[in-house]
Amino acid sequence: MAVKIRLKRMGKIRTPFYRVVVADSRTKRDGRVIEEIGTYNPKTDPSTVNINSERAQYWLGVGAQPSEAVTALLKLTGDLQAARGEKAESTLKTPAAKRDKAEVFNEALKAVHAEPVAEAVTSSKKADKAEAKADKAEAKADKADEAETEAAEA
Repeated sequence: MAVKIRLKRMGKIRTPFYRVVVADSRTKRDGRVIEEIGTYNPKTDPSTVNINSERAQYWLGVGAQPSEAVTALLKLTGDLQAARGEKAESTLKTPAAKRDKAEVFNEALKAVHAEPVAEAVTSSKKADKAEAKADKAEAKADKADEAETEAAEA
């Protein structure tokens, strides 16, 4: 029986997710498998590769042939070189550490409180009406004062 190590496609239509599987070479791509030895998610940044190194090296030692894609993944994890007896380290990229949510929140609060408080660009209608009434009242008071001063002068 010819055994292959290949990818089994999972996931949604535009978000593929793969399982690294050991299967008979005559089975369908997503058909029955002998063993699942890992996962591969190409949509994350950087891509996520989780392969059980011990099982991958066992199957390579027994004679399982990896597909081209799995060969590339095994080179990244260093399992292919280890199965051949060479020394190699994993060259997988690790995602950057995420900042604590509380820390991000506190920084945002500091930024908000540090900004100068400015008035709104557009004024509200109620404020405009109140100003208009105050202007009319001042105008009436000015006219009344003028009338009183004219009456006092005459």
